[in-house]
Amino acid sequence: MKINSKDFAKKIFDILSKEYPKVKPALNYSNPFELLIATILSAQCTDERVNIVTKDLFKKFKKPQDFINLTNEELEKEIFSTGFYKQKAKSIKSCCAQLIENYKNKVPQDFDELVKLPGVGRKTASVIAGNAFGIPSIAVDTHVKRLSNLLGFIDSQNPDKIEIRLKELLPESYWIN
Repeated sequence: MKINSKDFAKKIFDILSKEYPKVKPALNYSNPFELLIATILSAQCTDERVNIVTKDLFKKFKKPQDFINLTNEELEKEIFSTGFYKQKAKSIKSCCAQLIENYKNKVPQDFDELVKLPGVGRKTASVIAGNAFGIPSIAVDTHVKRLSNLLGFIDSQNPDKIEIRLKELLPESYWIN
């Protein structure tokens, strides 16, 4: 059953906002670059595990060039416990190369530019755009997907369709949270 009421969606969101007033990402980071790396590592991994890994990782490696200077094997060893470490290492190194070559070592503040980066899909771009730069976006993770269906906002497992639907139902000022 799909609920078509913007009022209902807003009411649900308002209830959740009162229950959870200080919403922030579960990932620990101190700048947009750290959030980018942490979010890439979070694919198919718990935020708790990523935070354990990045605690030491971000002390050793602070900028894109630091990651480029590592061999794949060295980076894989650092991130091994996050799972899918070979692909993640490849994505991180490619992403860092793009940041150096195309963005002067900075994480782009434009959603369309973010999704061009290796290892960055819509969810990752939304996390970074919203939490690092305050750009209205909706990151559809497992929990958002499950609740959106459970609450009747949509009947779909497709994150892109869920994102579009939630953007239809909620005012832009609600999107990041």
